[in-house]
Formats: sequence, structure tokens, C-alpha cells
Amino acid sequence: MKLRILVFFLFAYSLAFGQGIPSPESHFGFKIGKDYHLANYTQTEAYFKKVAAASDLVKLESIGKTEEGREQYMLIVTSPENHNKLDRYKEISTKMARAEAFGEVEARAMAKEGKAVVWIDGGLHSTETVATHQLIETIWQMVSRKDDETQRILEDVIILFVHANPDGHELIGDWYMKDSVPEKRSLNNLPVLYQKYIGHDNNRDFYIQNMKESRNMGYQLFVEWIPQVMYNHHQRGPAGSVLAGPPYRDPFNYVFDPLMVTGIDAVGAAMYNRLITENKPGFTRMDGSSFSTWYNGGLRTNTHFHNMIGILTEIIGGPNPEEIPLVPDRMIPNSNTPFPVMPQKSWHFQQSIDYSVSLNFALLDYAARNKDHLLYNIYAMGKSSIGKGNMDYWTAFPRKIDAIKKAHQADLTKQAAGNTRREARGGVIPSKYYDSIYLAPMERDPRGFIIPADQTDFATAVKFVNALVRTGIRIEKAMADFTVNGKKYLKGAYVVKTDQAFRPHVIDMFEPQDYPNDFQYPGGPPIRPYDAAGWTLAYQMGVGFDRIMEAFDGPFETLSYGELQGIPVSKFESSKSGYMISAHVNDAFVLVNELIKGKVDVFRTKSAFQGLPEGSFYIPSNGGTALGKLTENLGIPVLAMKNSPKDLVKVKAKRIALFDTYGGSMPSGWVRWMLEQYHFDFDVVYAKDIDAGELHKKYDILLFISGGIPSLNDGEAPSNYARRMPTPEEIPSQYHHLLGEITPEKSIPQIKKFLENGGDVLTVGSSAQLAFHLDLPVKNALMEIGRDGKESNLPGEKYYVPGSVMVAKMETSNPANWGMKPYSDIMFNNSLVFKLKPEAKQIGLEPLAWFDRPDPLKSGWAWGQSYLEDGVLAFKAPVGKGSLFVYSPEITFRAQSHGTFKMLFNNLYNVK
Repeated sequence: MKLRILVFFLFAYSLAFGQGIPSPESHFGFKIGKDYHLANYTQTEAYFKKVAAASDLVKLESIGKTEEGREQYMLIVTSPENHNKLDRYKEISTKMARAEAFGEVEARAMAKEGKAVVWIDGGLHSTETVATHQLIETIWQMVSRKDDETQRILEDVIILFVHANPDGHELIGDWYMKDSVPEKRSLNNLPVLYQKYIGHDNNRDFYIQNMKESRNMGYQLFVEWIPQVMYNHHQRGPAGSVLAGPPYRDPFNYVFDPLMVTGIDAVGAAMYNRLITENKPGFTRMDGSSFSTWYNGGLRTNTHFHNMIGILTEIIGGPNPEEIPLVPDRMIPNSNTPFPVMPQKSWHFQQSIDYSVSLNFALLDYAARNKDHLLYNIYAMGKSSIGKGNMDYWTAFPRKIDAIKKAHQADLTKQAAGNTRREARGGVIPSKYYDSIYLAPMERDPRGFIIPADQTDFATAVKFVNALVRTGIRIEKAMADFTVNGKKYLKGAYVVKTDQAFRPHVIDMFEPQDYPNDFQYPGGPPIRPYDAAGWTLAYQMGVGFDRIMEAFDGPFETLSYGELQGIPVSKFESSKSGYMISAHVNDAFVLVNELIKGKVDVFRTKSAFQGLPEGSFYIPSNGGTALGKLTENLGIPVLAMKNSPKDLVKVKAKRIALFDTYGGSMPSGWVRWMLEQYHFDFDVVYAKDIDAGELHKKYDILLFISGGIPSLNDGEAPSNYARRMPTPEEIPSQYHHLLGEITPEKSIPQIKKFLENGGDVLTVGSSAQLAFHLDLPVKNALMEIGRDGKESNLPGEKYYVPGSVMVAKMETSNPANWGMKPYSDIMFNNSLVFKLKPEAKQIGLEPLAWFDRPDPLKSGWAWGQSYLEDGVLAFKAPVGKGSLFVYSPEITFRAQSHGTFKMLFNNLYNVK
């Protein structure tokens, strides 16, 4: 009897953990990779749960909720024995990455004991359907295959399979499969963004982590697990190839550890070698594609600043068969593309899935064979970073090398003038220039940064600290007042030292990026960076901090990793003279919006009052009860006044309309999220709403963020700005109201009429083109007169400024700029720069921001920046009874540029 019971249980066990594991085909009803078929997230979630229930190789974990409220899952796949010791292996992974308080002997021992931890994600960009579906197929193969390679991987690797965008997967899967005729199915004409707010920009969110999905994944990557290798699947490969991948083109970021860069090379070689042995051609790398490792904001690139080997591939393919076109220059083998793919008429979804699975197994096999090396190497990188933070260290930035060359050339010129012998031969420069310029004491890297607790907008500074916390940075907090270099700091200040493993990320968040002058050839056009060239988050957020160049200490408490900080709540004191909040404080807008909704009167000061800047908020004493309740949970410093200001204007919320478009605008989506965070009420409007007119009866202000207004090329014929809109017949009826586009013929006259009837319009970024449509007395400042006597845009050989942080002069007395610093850091991205015509003053046009120096670059790359001097960046112009507010810089840039949020928020109130 006992024997039969035992046999029964053994049979049940083998069924559950062998044949009982459902295949994708049995669950979805089709094989992953079948042409014209996609799964949605609901189906995929159910499959993940089935596999986890059936296999002892899988642990299913929710890592948090998405922006639309779905569960975001991570599947931990490894051997049953490893699952039994999962906490220990996680401990080893995080300890090795942080490299704190232990030495070589213990590191070698843990490298031997531990398991390689590898992250593989899919679906971040949901229209990239290969990425989503390769995740399903790879999980199935890992839990069902019995070959030696798979068993070795399960023994020595802990795999974190992460679904990167559940909401988008659901939307894309349903949209594609809605047509019952497979051959008619298409991913075209998606009506909204595939992430609730930001669509494709969800891969630009990872050093600040605004979105819930970013925070979910960031916690696992930088706090909870800290894998040694991560693999981020994307699409699409360059024309004439199958996929692009590691190693990547220059420049890589100069703060990286070289072991991370060569680690990418090693993993990339293993992946590519496997494709060759399996006769899978078409992989391109290095200069074969545009992908680099410079930028920090992506899911993959952010890991580079944390000593992880971050891998990106971009593959072709999808559910609809496609062609690999003839690109002759890609057909000759070279170092970029050693094994070219030949043109072919029909490339199938299954082929892309097969390539992706092969790449996954190549990476996992490499990790299994080199698990002790991977663990030790991340420790070595962390230890090196700690060492650099504990000594005088000079990072080799291009500006330093340029300074050496200029100094040497200046000396050569003097020597030539004096008929003396030239020093340099064959490009060799005397070492004295290295000693005097490169090793100049103030050119060395800081030992740390102090964020004072007494800065006016400390709430925004705490948000910056939390961005660091979310990315795994070690933070210290002052438990008492202290002094460094003769300056006194108050209790509550935050300290970020550079003697930590993730030093590259610390440097990157506080220090300027120094992008090299990168041209196609000497004197030729610039090579566009993969994304932004400069982004220093402390600058963007307007956070005050001090760079400390020597070792320092104090009464500091080290926060636990991942410990988010709350904004200190000041004690609320009653006052018969009312209350005031500084105009410098961003979160004041949250409080003011709630007071206005509660029918509490709010005013702003027209002039400075008792140390507070103009535009500061005043709440009469009868609003004290409501104010006190609101400040219980908001760390906003409210001052109880002894005297009431006299020079006041009442604040009234404007009725706000934010423009969006069919398919969704990412810049508009970011602002939608911002308005929600700061508690502004608003409606989203579309081209049909604009064209219908009469908007002044419903709204007081229209917001057009980058991309909202078509280009007019400074008065010339409109450019080809619009993407193709679907016809009503091509999409379901519930999306018809989203159709349409802003046109010079129909929309611009309605926008002008809205202004003339007393409405306000605010434009950001490229939407500043509206000034030209309205024929205002401004012109493009970045023009030159050619040989033919005609004006044209400055060519890239003379002027080029991709996304970079610049310093601009602000007109702080204007209500549009209340609370701004006289000189503020702005995000500039080939933005429009204006020159005012003589009649501008006559119509009452008021400049709000401009460049008052020939070298405004603070972080990034600005070629020919001297052309910017005296150029106007923002202005207010009367149009009829209304006003047009033009901000050509990206003042709402990806909801990161907190330092310029007020330039939007101020204008969302009437203060007349």
C-alpha cells in the first residue's frame, strides 16, 4: 500500500514538473512567433501563473503596480536548490556590487559561492512585439528543456525575467488582434500612447524614475538584486541588418569603469559567436548602428553607471512578414558587420523570436561559465570606485584635453614668432602641460556633495535625494549642525560622498557632462548623439549643493539602501496677520491649488516682502484652518506673519486645456502627469476642438507643448510636419474625436481668435513656432546671409546644440517668472532662439529669458554657442485681449526639469 502511494506521488510530481508545464501553444492557442498573431498581457499574466504553479524552477513575484493598476511581474528562474538559498544568493549579489567593508579574500570566496544574477526583460516599448514575445518563449524553453546547457544555466545562474510594460502589452495585443482576418491585422494607427503618460519615453525615465513601472524595475535593479548582467530587448535593427547590439559606438561616458566597457565587449562576443555557429547572419555593432553608452536615462544605459554589464539589442521583425531591403554598403563584411545578411523578400516573426532566444541563451551560457568572474568583476569595479572617491582623482574629460592642446598651440605660436625651435614632433606634447593643466587641483573630482537643509525649496531637493535613493546610491543625513570648510550646515542636510561603488552615477547626477566634439569628418557636420548630450539632474531640478574637494566627515547617519526620504513638516503656527509661502517653492502650487478648490482666498505679492521674493503666496488668517490641515502631510514651509503685505493680487485658477494628438504626444503626456502631480485641474483637447472655435467660452489658457504647433520655417511655406492620420473608417468610432491635426489654414486662425477674445496661449519647445504663425515682431536669431543674399539657418558645421543644460538670464520681476532665480539652468534642445524686431517694444512684447553671455553651456555639448549671445528664449506678447507666452527651451523636459516648472505653473493663474 505504502509503495503504491509513493509511486502515485512520484507520478504526480513528474507530471507537475515535467509534462505538466504548459507550452505557450497550449495556452495561447498558437505558437509564439506565428505570423499575424500576438498575445495580450491578460493572457501572458495567466501563462506566467500557470508556469509558476507547475514548475519548481520558477518563482513568480509582483514587483508593483503599473500606472494603470496592473500587476507587474518578475519570474525568478533557477534550480530548485538555488531557490532554497535564494536569500543568500541575493545577499551575495548585493554585497559584491556595493563592495563595502570586506576585502579580497572574502570577495573571492563569495564569487565562488554565489550565482550569477542575470536580468532579461521584454516589452518596454510595446510596439516592439518581438521583445515582448521572446520573453514568453525563453521562459518556456528554460523550464522545459533538459539539455546539458540549460541544466548548467539553471545550476549557476539566477535569471530575473521581467515584463517591462504590462499596460502597453495589453493595449497593443488587443489593438492588433481586433481584426478577425489575420492578413489585415496591423500595429498602425494606435490611438494613444502605449504607456499611460509617456509612451516611448518610458525608456528615458530611469535616473529620475517618475513612472511607477520605472520605480518597480529600478528597485529590483539597484536595491533588491543588483544583477551583474542585464539584457534589454528592443527593436529595430538598422536597414539591411537583422539586429544591432554590443559593443556600441563611441563616445562612452567618461565616468565609467573600463571593466564595465570591456565586459560588454566580452558578452557581446559570446552572443555574436553563437549566432555565427547557428548560421544566423545580420548582426551589426559599433559604428554599424547609432547606439552608444553615453546617455544615463534609459533602462539599459542607467545600469552602466552601476557597474552592470548592460546589453541592448535592436532586432527587426514582427507579426507581419517583412522584407530585408538591399543596402549595398552593408553587404561587404567589416568589423562592424562581420557576417552580413543578404536581402530577402520575406522575413518572418518566428525568425526574430529564434534569434532572440539564441541571444538569451548565449548570454546565459556566458554567465554560467563565468559566474565567478562576473561576481568578482562587479566587486572590483565597486572597489575601484570607492578608491577613486577616497583620493585625488582626475576624470579625463575632453575639455581638459582641449585645454592642453590650446595651451601647447599658443606656446608654439609664440615660439614661431620668436624664431625659436618648436618643441613638439610627431604629435607628442611635453608632460608639463599634463602637470599644469590636467592635474590642476581644482580640476580633480569632488570627494562628495552636501545638499543644505536651509535652501528655500528643500522639498524639491528631497525629491532629488529620492531619485538617488531609487537608483541605489548611499546617502548620509546630518543628525546635528556641522561645519565643512568654514561653512555651517544645519541638521537635516544630506551628504552624498563619492567613495561608493556607484560613484559613476553620483558624479553623473551632480557634475556636468562633457560631450566631445563629434563630427562625421574634420570640418564636417555633427554626429547626432543617441539622446541628450547633457542632463545633470541636480542642475535640471534647481537643487542647491556644495562640491567638497577634500575628505570630510560629520555627525552623519547612513540611510538604509532604498530608504525614501520624507519632506520635513514644519510646525504650523496660527497668525492673525496671515501666512506666506515663498515663490521659490515648487510644492507651493500643490497647496495653493487645494486651497483654491476649498474656496480659500489666495494672493500673491507684487513685490518682495520681508525677505520673500515677489510672487510669494499670501493666505489671509481666515484660511488658517484649511492651511493647517493641508500642511500636516505636505512639507511646505509656511510662515506665520506678524505683518500683512499690502501690494497683493488675488490668485484665480485658469481653466486649462492641454493639447494632445491622435496617437498621443509624449511631451504633452509628461505635462499631463505633471499637472496631476501638482493638483491642477485641466482638460485634454484635440485638433477638432481647436478647429471648432469658441474655446474662449470654456478655457482661459491653451497649452501647446513640443510638437503641438507645426513649423512655418520663419515665415516660409509650412514644412512637412504632420504624420499621417488614419481615416475614420480605419479606426473604432470611440477614437474619432482624437483625429485631426493643427493646420495653418484652419487651426491657427482659431488659436488667434482665442487670443483676441482674451484667452492666453502658452507654448513650450518647438511649439514656439506659433510666434511665426501669428506674425509677431520676432525672427530666428540663428540665421546667416548666404552668398546669394538670402537668409538661411546656420549649418551644423557652425552651430549645433543637442539636448544640453544651459544658463539663461531671467526677468524675475515679471509674474510669468515669479520665483525663478536671476540665472537659471534650462534644458535646451536645438531650441528656437529669437531676435526681437524694432517694433516688438512698440506692441508691448516683454522678454522673459535670454542668453546674456557667449558661453552659456553648463552640461552637454554646444558647438558654436557664441551665436546664442543676446538671443531671446522666452517672451510674453499681447495678441488682442489675450497673451501669448513663448518658452522655446524644454521647461517641462520629461518632468525632470523641476527648476523651470514655475515658468509653466505661474501662467496657470490669473493674477490681475
